[in-house]
Amino acid sequence: MAEISLCMIVRDERETLARCLDSVKEAVDEIIIVDTGSKDETREIARRYTPHVYDFSWKDDFSAARNESFAHATRDFLMWLDADDVLEEADRERFRREKAGLDPAGDVGMMPYHTAFDGTGAPALTCERERLVRREAGLRGG
Repeated sequence: MAEISLCMIVRDERETLARCLDSVKEAVDEIIIVDTGSKDETREIARRYTPHVYDFSWKDDFSAARNESFAHATRDFLMWLDADDVLEEADRERFRREKAGLDPAGDVGMMPYHTAFDGTGAPALTCERERLVRREAGLRGG
C-alpha cells in the first residue's frame, strides 16, 4: 500500500489546526508542518501530532512554502490540506479505500473538496480537487 505524507503550511492556526489534524492523523503515514511565522501556539499544537515542524520565512509566495513542506516529506505521495480543512468521517472512509488501491505509478490523486455548507454544517457544494501528488513525480508549485 502506498504511504502518504500530509504536508501543511500554517500560520497562527491555533483555532483550527488540532481539529484538522485529528480528522486526518490516522489516515496518513507522516505529517509535515511548515510554519510561516506564527505568533500564537500553532507550533506547540503541531508538535503534539508530529516532530516534523519546520520554520519557513514567509516570502509572499504560497508555492514556495508548499514546496518547502514537500521537500521534507519522505513518503510515496504528498497530500496537502489547509488548517481549516477537515476530513469528515465519510471522506476518511473513502480516503482509506482509495489509499489501499492507490496506483503507485499515478502522479495525481483527487479528493472531494467541500466549498459550501448548509445551516447544519453539512456539505452543500462539493467538487473533486487534486490533493495528492506522487513525490517522485517532482510536481511542484510554480
